[in-house]
Amino acid sequence: MYQINEWVEIIRRFMDAGGDVLWAIAGLTFVMWTLALERVWYYKFGLGKDVSSAVNTWEARSERKSWNAHQIREKLISEASLKIQANLPMIQTMVALCPLLGLLGTVTGMIEVFNIMAVTGGGDAKSMAGGVSKATIPTMAGMVAALSGVFINTYITSIASRETELLEDHLTTDH
Repeated sequence: MYQINEWVEIIRRFMDAGGDVLWAIAGLTFVMWTLALERVWYYKFGLGKDVSSAVNTWEARSERKSWNAHQIREKLISEASLKIQANLPMIQTMVALCPLLGLLGTVTGMIEVFNIMAVTGGGDAKSMAGGVSKATIPTMAGMVAALSGVFINTYITSIASRETELLEDHLTTDH
């Protein structure tokens, strides 16, 4: 229990040193990773049911060569693709927002530094250090969050593309 309290205190001090923008970055990162892990969970456990449902619906048709059959095939692929790619645009948007929030933290931290310089006359380096940390920590956190998001987004986007193509291949029109 002592270790947990120690880690909580370390994290609290880090968040305080980064300012309010760091909390926004942490919240955004949490939501981004929650959505990304939901997609991974869906690909592991829910995708098979949706694909087999589409394939079974297609295979139950006796005729697959007419214009109507092609439209039904496109509908099945489109519906499955919507499920496969759910939340991907939101994750991509959050990845793009992370460095922007880091930049916002930089600006707000520098404003604090300039405010301290105006009040103290610019000679007190110790009082400016808090503003500098509020300028640099959110920048670093935003970049780390964005990089982690880029990696998971690339992974789940490649799975989504592959699974959509596999579904298209399963819905054959040759028999």
